[in-house]
This record gives sequence, structure tokens and C-alpha cells, in this order.
Amino acid sequence: MKKILLFLLLITALTTQAQYNIRLVVTTVASKTNDDIYVAGSFNNWNPKDENYKLKPFGGSRKGIVIKDVTAGNYAFKFTRGSFQQVECMADGRDISDRIIEVNNDVILECTIAGWKDDYPEKPKPYTASPQVRIIDTAFKIPQLNRTRRIWIYLPKSYTSSDKTYPVMYMHDGQNLFNEQTSFSGEWGVDECLDTLQKQINKECIVVGIDNGGIKRMNEYNPYEFDKFGKGEGKLYVDFLATVLKPYIDAKYRTKKGVEYTFVAGSSMGGLISLQAVLQYPQVFGGAGVFSPAFWTAPQLFTDAEKINLGTAKPKLYFYAGGKENATMVSNMQKMIDILKKQPNYIIRSSVSPLNQHNEKAWREEFPAFYKWIMQ
Repeated sequence: MKKILLFLLLITALTTQAQYNIRLVVTTVASKTNDDIYVAGSFNNWNPKDENYKLKPFGGSRKGIVIKDVTAGNYAFKFTRGSFQQVECMADGRDISDRIIEVNNDVILECTIAGWKDDYPEKPKPYTASPQVRIIDTAFKIPQLNRTRRIWIYLPKSYTSSDKTYPVMYMHDGQNLFNEQTSFSGEWGVDECLDTLQKQINKECIVVGIDNGGIKRMNEYNPYEFDKFGKGEGKLYVDFLATVLKPYIDAKYRTKKGVEYTFVAGSSMGGLISLQAVLQYPQVFGGAGVFSPAFWTAPQLFTDAEKINLGTAKPKLYFYAGGKENATMVSNMQKMIDILKKQPNYIIRSSVSPLNQHNEKAWREEFPAFYKWIMQ
């Protein structure tokens, strides 16, 4: 009986760890048939021009790609011609939902591309940032990386009519936080959300948004070198947040400067670097919103997180993941939570939304719950 049980456990373990191949074949393309086609999805961090995910001729006019060695789970993806301004769409120009493929064995999927977004001139996106949002600088210097960056700030409505001081939250991917006009695929609506929440719970906060570095985003938000994207610059970026940007904000605005009033938040790679900020500067950042963290790009962080000595710091960490993200998102998040819980200092809350995907819409929905918790 014991041998049978061991055999069954072995089979279960092998099945759990099994890896499969996904073959995607594009049979028909509505226009621009000679252009290169890429697939961007949860398996490559939605990189729209990843040369490793460029489709190749597959007989006749068809193009295809084999994505090898993926674990079981649901994967979301779209086809592009190298950017999200050139992403596939419906035949009338309307956006399409993410394509979803369920993997529990080798899969072959034939697809047609009905149109490309750049075939349909769009109306200019509206400017949606509230009056409480302004741009501090379009070229704020990052001396650690010898680059400049646009910096946004949201000030609560009471800021100009009072002499109060306020907590500060530093958020990555500033393009996507306040303004539809600058966002990649929809904004978080942080300003409108806070206008409402701060009335309900009487907890006001300044939010500082730091634009991502475009083609350097994958480097700046990763503490470690990663084969696909190259040198990791995340530790230098966090140095900038802690030693340059925060002192500047504290000097220019009425802030509560203590660690218990200083937070950091972001999604995907921004979630990864938010956790890194707390681990690297626990005496500066007292809490983090770690939304859909891209731990798959930084496996060394699991090991390093075990070694961090927080001293007397007791950071608050809010972890979130969607159940329809890549196959390892939820399990990797739980792995990190389990590691951190071995230390008594961390105050942790986690949330999983079973039907949500890896996108701004999901993070916008989750932001209010995070804000209420972190501001308690």
C-alpha cells in the first residue's frame, strides 16, 4: 500500500512540474502582411517587440511560433507588429480582449488577425488628470543612472487651504497613474480614487509618480541581471528614490517624513521594485503595494529576502495577484509571502482576484483596498 501511495505521489509531482509547448499559427492577416509579427503576453511580460517571440514563416502565407517549456495554466496574449500602437484589433478598429489559452498539454492554436490598431486613426486621448495633479519636472535628474525622468505629484484637496503635513506614496509607471492621455493601456485613476477615499476614511496622502524609462524599464525595475533584458539597475533606481527624490519632496512639500508615513507601490516590474525598495531601505519605506510582482524575472530575490535584517523596522506589505495572470504568478507571490512570514517584523496582507488578468483595469480595481489597508 505504501509503495502505491509513493508511486501516486511521484506521478502527481511529475504532473505538477510538467512543461508543455504552445504552437501559435497565424493563418490570415488583414493588412500589412509583409510586416514582422510578434506575440506579447503573460509569458514574456507583455514585451511587444521581443525578438525571441517573433513569428516565423510557417508554410505559404502563414506565420507561427512555438513557445517551449511552459507550465500548466492560463496564458493571455495578443499579436503586435512591434509596439502596442500596432497591436491587433477587430476588423472595425475596436480593441479586442486578451486572447486566453489554457495549457494542460501541448497546444496548437490557429489564429486570424482581423486588423491592426494603427490602421484606424484614433481620436486623441482625453486629458483626465484632476486639478490636484501637476508635473514637478519633465526632466528630473537621476544621477545614479545619468538619466532624467518626468515626475508627477498629486496633492490632496486640503493641501492649499491648510498647514497640515501628509504621508507620501511613491508610485512607478507614472504615465499610467493619473492621465488617460499618457497611459499605455488605461490609467489607474489614482487621483479620482483618492479624492473619493480621502473623504470616506479621512486619510489623506501625497502621491508622487515617477515615469518609467521606456526601453530601460525592464532594467531599472529589476535589482538583478536577467538574460532577456540585460543589466539590472533596480538597486540604483531605489537609491535614487531614497536618497534623491524623497529628500527633494520632503524639502519642497509639507510631508510626514518618518518611515511609517512613506510608502511605495507599483505593478508587475513595478511591484517587484516596490518590494525591493522596502528590503533595501526598510528605514525609509514603511510599506509597499506589490501588485502582480514579476518575480519570474528576479528569482534571486527569493534567496536574498531570507537574508534581509530589518532591525527594528516593521514594514507593511500588500500583495495582490490575478488568477488569470501567468501560470506562476500566484504561486510565486505565495512563495515570497511564506519566506517573509518566517520573520516576525513583516505585516502582510494578500489578495487574489480569481478572474482578473495582468492589466491596469485589475490594478485600478484593487487600489482602493490597498490604500485603505496601508493607511490604517
